[in-house]
Amino acid sequence: MFGVGVGVAPTITSTATSVAHTRLPRINATPSFSSYSLLSLIGCGRVHSYSLRFTRAGPIKAMADTDTHTLSVPHTVSQPSASGNKHALISLSDKKDLAYLGKGLQELGYIIVSTGGTASALESARVSVTKVEQLTCFPEMLDGRVKTLHPNIHGGILARRDQKHHMEALNKHGIGTFDVVVVNLYPFYDKVTSIGGIEFEDGIENIDIGGPAMIRAAAKNNKDVLVVVDPNDYPLLVEFLKGGGDDQHFRRRLAWKAFQHVASYDSAVAEWLWKQTSGISKSSADYDKFPPSLTVPLECISSLRYGENPHQKAAFYVDKRLAEVNAGGIATSIQHHGKEMSYNNYLDADAAWNCVSEFRNPTCVVVKHTNPCGVASRDDILEAYRLAVKADPVSAFGGIVAFNVEIDEALAREIREFRSPTDGETRMFYEIVVAPKYSNKGLEILQKKSKSLRILEAIKNEKGKLSLRQVGGGWLAQDSDDLTPQDIQFNVVSEKAPQESELCDAEFAWLCVKHVKSNAIVIAKNNCMLGMGSGQPNRLESLRIALKKAGDEVKGSALASDAFFPFAWKDAVEEACENGVSVIAEPGGSIRDVDAIDCCNKYGVSLLFTNVRHFRH
Repeated sequence: MFGVGVGVAPTITSTATSVAHTRLPRINATPSFSSYSLLSLIGCGRVHSYSLRFTRAGPIKAMADTDTHTLSVPHTVSQPSASGNKHALISLSDKKDLAYLGKGLQELGYIIVSTGGTASALESARVSVTKVEQLTCFPEMLDGRVKTLHPNIHGGILARRDQKHHMEALNKHGIGTFDVVVVNLYPFYDKVTSIGGIEFEDGIENIDIGGPAMIRAAAKNNKDVLVVVDPNDYPLLVEFLKGGGDDQHFRRRLAWKAFQHVASYDSAVAEWLWKQTSGISKSSADYDKFPPSLTVPLECISSLRYGENPHQKAAFYVDKRLAEVNAGGIATSIQHHGKEMSYNNYLDADAAWNCVSEFRNPTCVVVKHTNPCGVASRDDILEAYRLAVKADPVSAFGGIVAFNVEIDEALAREIREFRSPTDGETRMFYEIVVAPKYSNKGLEILQKKSKSLRILEAIKNEKGKLSLRQVGGGWLAQDSDDLTPQDIQFNVVSEKAPQESELCDAEFAWLCVKHVKSNAIVIAKNNCMLGMGSGQPNRLESLRIALKKAGDEVKGSALASDAFFPFAWKDAVEEACENGVSVIAEPGGSIRDVDAIDCCNKYGVSLLFTNVRHFRH
């Protein structure tokens, strides 16, 4: 720990035949008398000459005539030492814990300089304060747009104490140094994301200019100036100043945080302004979503025990783009119970929540390694839960279970007590339960299932999000895959048209398969997944895995494929038909689509082309 360094600012006497503004030397004084407050005694008017001397005690009188402003002190008082008072500049929009900060600095002997609202708040807290305009000789101008953009402010922040010519320049122009700068910014982020939005001109007026300038200046000169932008750091600052040590790491850490704070702020402004250009400069519908330059502000909310594997370090960040405000998703979920979330927990919970949120009817989804291994929709959510687990109870054990309805007392008891269908005895174990809501009793019951069970409450993802994915040295950006069966046409291309129940099964299977890793096949019947095959290099192998899991229930079922079938005869289409599938839904688009149609016609199977592919890598 170390104290803040102060440059030497000797007392000077200056005379000039004509000056535009009074220039004051830096003053070192006792806490009871702010050096900067001298401006209130002599004014900031035009003068012909001035002479300043300072004392540590006794009253100071101002004598004025038409030619001079003179402050005189007893001849016997010595010049102020280099170890005089230090100065803090405070300008805050968010005034949380301001009184604590002000009193803490004042007790340490700091002279506090502040701007309008912050100064008033400090005065109300009985903290002595000098207003910025007493330094700049200018009032706030242009509806508050100009307050601190002045050499008397920025010179005092940016001057290097170890550079003689810097200190000489300050003394020449009568500028004092700042040792601590505490600033936060206009609430632009909150304003432009408020309910009902904000008018363009109001948004512009909430863009802070002076604040970022002071933050950047202090952060640049962090060797001499401590910069704080987060109220949570006030106690650390006060303790640091009390310690009187020398810790450049602490200073650099605050400087990093300051620059990151401004960078995130600027990214929000840029994002908002880009949205305002929609339809003005470009006619393309993609213009608004894919700007030529994109900054994504991320905020770390937790360090993880490890990454995908124990040898990998990891952390979890929340996307702070304006587009993500109140837009739902696992990142903003509330954890009510259980162990800390792991890297893989977040991936699996995200997959389960994204899948279950797509369904309109009460639905349960069970996920293992980001793939849905069980999905069922029923009016009775307890039955849906049992069927979802039954689809693949081996995979479901140790998986993630998600619901799109409230978990009440009855459902919570079923989750807690349900036995595995494989032996009827083993109580099902899950890593995570996700739902949009919990009743008080339901939550209480689930919390007793296991100390480690993570219980998450999440909000459904908004449609139309920008999907980002990292590759080596770059990022891929695309629209999120938001299409549902209600958004597309299931075109009958076979001789046999599906019955209404078969079409419903095809739509259900199609909605499931979009959440399965490619190559993906899903077999379903009566709004229940019977089997799925995922992640295989060829579609035939995925089909065989799905058929094996479905077993005898495959008769009369619907099959959905995430992409077209490149071959039909003696391949996936014919095997599906031979095993009793009654309807197949696929995108179409293969050069051998005719073979698939002819094969389905031979076996009396309905074939639907959706013209929508659902690759998932």
